[in-house]
Amino acid sequence: MSDDPLVTSLARRSWLVDGPLSFIVSAYLDYLHVQRYADSTIHAYLKALAHFAYWLKKKGAEAIEVDKPTVELFLNSHLPSCKCPAPRNCYVLVLRAALNHLLAVLQQQGFACAPQFAPTPVTCELEKFRHYLRDTSGLAESTCNSRVKHVSNFLTQCFGSGTVDSSQMTAQDIEDCFVDYATRWKPVSLAIIRTSLKSYLRFRALRGDQNQTLVAALPLIADYSQVNLPAALTEAQLDRLLRAFDLDNPVGQRDYGIARCLVDLGLRGHEVAHLSLESVDWPTGVLTITHGKTQRVQQLPLPVQTGQAIAEYLRHGRPSTSNRRLFVRHRAPFDAPLSVSAIRSILFRAFRRCGMDEHLYRSHVLRHSLAIRLQRSGASLKEIADVLRHRNLQATKVYAKVDLERLRPVALPWPRRQS
Repeated sequence: MSDDPLVTSLARRSWLVDGPLSFIVSAYLDYLHVQRYADSTIHAYLKALAHFAYWLKKKGAEAIEVDKPTVELFLNSHLPSCKCPAPRNCYVLVLRAALNHLLAVLQQQGFACAPQFAPTPVTCELEKFRHYLRDTSGLAESTCNSRVKHVSNFLTQCFGSGTVDSSQMTAQDIEDCFVDYATRWKPVSLAIIRTSLKSYLRFRALRGDQNQTLVAALPLIADYSQVNLPAALTEAQLDRLLRAFDLDNPVGQRDYGIARCLVDLGLRGHEVAHLSLESVDWPTGVLTITHGKTQRVQQLPLPVQTGQAIAEYLRHGRPSTSNRRLFVRHRAPFDAPLSVSAIRSILFRAFRRCGMDEHLYRSHVLRHSLAIRLQRSGASLKEIADVLRHRNLQATKVYAKVDLERLRPVALPWPRRQS
């Protein structure tokens, strides 16, 4: 380790070699090399690691004591008032990335383990609720996390650290919860919280609770989502967007394939991020989706232009990687999956290159655009719902009002003033 050029070139090499993290540096280097980080990036991470090691030594701490709270203490408490000797790395983004890698390496080596917390009555109740959401309702993990979070806040407000007794919940508890949220949250967010609490009360009802009064106490939240037409792109704007990718560049080929999945199939961002090499059945031209909003496996026909874009990327653009995801990273860490936030960033940059209005800078706009194109081509609401994989036609009815030409013949005349 001490002979590695990346270590010997450090101005503060002694902070690593003689500090509490000296034994882990070799494994840390191997970890970054395996993920094919550039030498310049590894050097910056080592410099950050040296700063952290110096701080640990000053505190008299050992590597075995390093965990997520220790890292946050260093970043949030020490760094703003850091007086460690220069030169040192004080860039928060670099430090956070370097120390997250350190935690991963320590865990691999058996040093950093997740803290064990004694279960409380609320956490036990939430675990049962999560099981119901995931295994009975079949909801996606992100939806489960959101609902559990809202219900956790509600139960903590009602019972604190005491026993959870659902029979003791009252309509006043529901009202107090929403009054508190209403001072900080917008109506659309309040509607999400209402759905979470209604889901929890349904769960309790399945376990024998007589909670009709509590369900009735849930306030009705004004829904303004149907007031405006859904944001969508015109045919000309879609053409501009699809021309915004450099198809002579591997990254451009990847991004174009992602855009075609969103434009042609109306996939959600997280569905695209979770597509794998096994998702495409080339002989039959079928795309299988396994990570939708529910846990159901769904299949869609693969349009020719979408398949061509994916095939071109697989043949000429996709880097060598052990990752089975269809769309992968083109920079270190190479074997890490492309995240949902990366999908959003790809679309954001493409929209910006086209010079479009900022209110269109969302991947869901492409889903709306597909629905509107289908509606204007004569597809029924049921057919649109099948393509978008809506379980309830209520989610699709917003597209019934976008065809103004068909709506005009059924519109009533404006009442004239009586003389």
